[in-house]
Amino acid sequence: MSTSTHADTPSIDRSSSSATADIHLPTPDDAADIADGLVTLRRSLHENAEVGLDLPATQELVLDALECLDIEVTKGNGLSSVVAVLRGGRRAEDSTGVVPAVLLRGDMDGLPVQEATGFDFAATTGRMHACGHDLHTSGLVGALKLLHRNRDALPGDVVFMFQPGEEGYDGAGKMIDEGVLDAAGPRVKAAYGIHVSADQELGSAYSRRGSYMAAFSKMSITVRGKGTHASRPATGLDPIQVGAMLVGQLQEYVTRRFDIFDPLVITVGQFNGGTAPNVIPDFAELVVSIRTFSDEVTARAEAELPQLVGELVAAHGLEADIDYELVLPPTINDDAEADFFLETFADLFGTDRAVARPNPIPGSEDFSRVLEQVPGAYGHFGVALPNLPAAEREANHSPRARHSDEGLADHALFLAHLAGRKLARLAQD
Repeated sequence: MSTSTHADTPSIDRSSSSATADIHLPTPDDAADIADGLVTLRRSLHENAEVGLDLPATQELVLDALECLDIEVTKGNGLSSVVAVLRGGRRAEDSTGVVPAVLLRGDMDGLPVQEATGFDFAATTGRMHACGHDLHTSGLVGALKLLHRNRDALPGDVVFMFQPGEEGYDGAGKMIDEGVLDAAGPRVKAAYGIHVSADQELGSAYSRRGSYMAAFSKMSITVRGKGTHASRPATGLDPIQVGAMLVGQLQEYVTRRFDIFDPLVITVGQFNGGTAPNVIPDFAELVVSIRTFSDEVTARAEAELPQLVGELVAAHGLEADIDYELVLPPTINDDAEADFFLETFADLFGTDRAVARPNPIPGSEDFSRVLEQVPGAYGHFGVALPNLPAAEREANHSPRARHSDEGLADHALFLAHLAGRKLARLAQD
């Protein structure tokens, strides 16, 4: 890496307040003071949405926003990432001689979606921030600026992870390979991230202990048969009929072999075969999406599903090529860190706005890579347009997903407090 340096509603744990009593952390007034600048940055990012791992315009906007701050900035080699390290002024070593550090993450990439929000700052390039990563980036810049004002009081360091390639490119894994978790020197002690939701109430936060988002695996199947005339199926081996059988049998297997309280969600999203209605083809192809919520079921699915497919196909006298890929592991929150996440939000904004989700979310997230390595927590933050009826709100990834930027000040303040309070706890411990 190339490096440069430039100038159920939880009960509130009051120990977090006592741990921060002698550390000046940002206030709502501080956050309000930078809110207009964050909105301007968000809208610039939104207009210039980029996709994947190479985000040169986005990276430049972030670097410009961080200019003149007393931080250490690193740009990625294999992707357009930015890592900023803020050194605290009270960097006391712990019992092992290590100055503690925590990590905050914001992803930066958009999606290949033609925007239809009607915003006057809408993108017009066929790329859109349909998942709200423009808010993630702006909120993380805001958290950095807020903590920078009070850096002399911080009892440790904060790593800010500006990440490309969350939308299917494993940007988090690539940043870990390039050393983001060790950017401050020793490995970070904890990591936090939040994701905005266009269809959740503005200003409410959501998280939970343990399994929070699903693992995503993909199974590609080629059923190989023997082509023949459609009027004489007995002279061939029909891969389409066997593929259709697999669609049903996979669902039946799940309902009888996996616990409904630690579920497995299977979708055959692609089924391709044949060239004409009067021809039985030589092969058919299926691509299957698998969502799981624990490491145990993720491993079981990888072991059992390819074997099941192979045996079912063989029972009909055909063969199958099967490729099974674990794309992302489940996002598993540390129990104590999930409590801390919601307690911090409740302490700042009220217990009625901090929601412990009863169930995990079936989507997937590459912040799971970070939480595999260090304890931490991930959650969601509602940013629905305040005057938009709930029936008219569209979810993330829709071309009409409209994320409000009215919550940016709270977004930044919350991230800043997660880092500051965690460092205070580590110092106290």
